[in-house]
Amino acid sequence: MRNDVNRRWLLASRPAGVVGEENFRWSEEPIPVPGEGQVLVRNLWLSFDPTQRNWMARDTYVPMVRIGEPMRAASIGQVIESRHPGYKAGDLVRGAFGWQDYTVTDGSGFLGLSKLAPGVLPNVALNLFAATGLAAYFGMLEVGQPKPGETVVVSGAAGATGSIAGQIAKLKGCRVIGTAGGKLKCDWLTTEAGFDGAIDYRSEDLPARLGELCPDGIDVFFDNVGGPVLNEVLARLRSKARIALCGAISRYNDATLQPGPSNYFNLVASGSRMEGFLVFQYAGRFAEASTVLAGWLRDGLLKHKEDIEIGLEKAPKTLAKLFTGENFGKQLLKIADPPLQPG
Repeated sequence: MRNDVNRRWLLASRPAGVVGEENFRWSEEPIPVPGEGQVLVRNLWLSFDPTQRNWMARDTYVPMVRIGEPMRAASIGQVIESRHPGYKAGDLVRGAFGWQDYTVTDGSGFLGLSKLAPGVLPNVALNLFAATGLAAYFGMLEVGQPKPGETVVVSGAAGATGSIAGQIAKLKGCRVIGTAGGKLKCDWLTTEAGFDGAIDYRSEDLPARLGELCPDGIDVFFDNVGGPVLNEVLARLRSKARIALCGAISRYNDATLQPGPSNYFNLVASGSRMEGFLVFQYAGRFAEASTVLAGWLRDGLLKHKEDIEIGLEKAPKTLAKLFTGENFGKQLLKIADPPLQPG
């Protein structure tokens, strides 16, 4: 790899249906120079999350990526040159540095700029201690409010957020069922992550299996998928059930959105609550959640799985894996090892 250019993936077009490499354009440009109050960051790791598909297509909780801009992604990098009083060359930092080797930033904008906590590995920082782990924590505990003995169902349970959400429910004394695509993922849920049961939505009859595994109904549903899974769970709610809407990956590639779930009226009949949330609503409590998650990880109470690709050139294909079910665990891409030793 040449070290005198800044390789970048720029957004070339907005996706109509499944996101693909044709939506991006490869570019090689001079390495930017930091101005006063800025740092030059060398990107090391990129996070891949289903919400990035939404950033390409529409304004959400952040403005959509503009055509011709580098694709946005949560990132870990290392400061190469600093003209900012708060950072020095060698610092490992997190932010949203995008699909490129280098960026200059003053710390403003989406996700800002912050130093990595000492001893935290970059891949873990983008997984358990980033939006995925924090969404699992707050979505399950604050929105789902699981109680000992309750039955909890998690869709997309082998993903980065779903797997942690289900394990948190287990730590709270619940019986946890997950849905995932493929035997390998389902086996991991029950043998490694401690789920009480798993449903392979690709090969099993989802309604029948939900009936078998949740014969008395469902108290909490943590939903990452939407679509038919959500509709089937709505039909099986217990009194005062809670549904935490974290995502709806089954719909992200739809050119035309389909009508909502037909069983939604069961929310009324069961006196239940369905609530969407964004992890950034809890930004003031991130330190609290990270401390708790770190304790569970240290005590061996949480398992986290990662799917790591290598090389910036693979970024478009890595994003596409999220929507084909090919990835397993938190999807990451490693660009480089730290070029400097922290000073």
